[in-house]
Amino acid sequence: MKFNRRDTLVLASAAAAFGMVAPGVMAAEGDMIDTAKLMAPAGGWTDYPLGSEDAPVTMIEYASPTCPHCASFSNNVFPAFKEAYIDTGKVRFLLRPLMRGGQAGAIDAAIFMLAEAAGPMRFHQVIETYYKTQADWIQSPKLRDALQEIARQLGFSDEQFETVLKDVDGFNKLVAVRDQALNDFGLEGTPTFYIDGKTISGDKSVEELAAEIDPLLPAGQSFTPPSDAMAPDGGGAMAPAADAMAPASDAMAPAADAMAPAESSSPAK
Repeated sequence: MKFNRRDTLVLASAAAAFGMVAPGVMAAEGDMIDTAKLMAPAGGWTDYPLGSEDAPVTMIEYASPTCPHCASFSNNVFPAFKEAYIDTGKVRFLLRPLMRGGQAGAIDAAIFMLAEAAGPMRFHQVIETYYKTQADWIQSPKLRDALQEIARQLGFSDEQFETVLKDVDGFNKLVAVRDQALNDFGLEGTPTFYIDGKTISGDKSVEELAAEIDPLLPAGQSFTPPSDAMAPDGGGAMAPAADAMAPASDAMAPAADAMAPAESSSPAK
């Protein structure tokens, strides 16, 4: 897809920014990460949790909008997980941005910046909507236009869409969150989950997550599959919003090159 020179430094510099990252020691499946560090995202990023503050288990997912495995989890697993664990007060869920390696990072950045601009009540709606339509827009020869059309359906005006993509501070926050995940937590790819600090990587089923979560719950709170969990547009689905979103404020320098989504689901090393 083609991004013209009116687009932002966010989109122009994303690929170059990945080249400056040198991940530290990679975390293995099951490794424990300091929960205090996990709960303090870098760069001033604000989490938008789902679930009770008193939930006995906290799960953080690092995800990328261009990652097909993340989309599969969001579309096919998360609705049942949300109904069984988040809506019942067992798990508090946090979704964190992870820009993938190469040029796909520009698209990840744009979508997460749109979600953040939408605010806490619509943050998850924006991400879920782009996941539900990923198979369509990621193949579009005019990807920028496809992303913008979805933003319109979510309530963004064209002017607001342009303004969000020019948010330098917003982009820098995403870079800081990514660098922290790679360098401090040893994250290798998306999706990666941290369940009370335990590293769980890959596209997991509800049952696989239940095997990790249930031993951490009070007695009698183990997983019971919801009867309608896998119905179309179940638990976690959201309809597009009708009203407009507040635009971001920061301006940015013109961008340069064309960018296209990468195929790998792992950050650049």
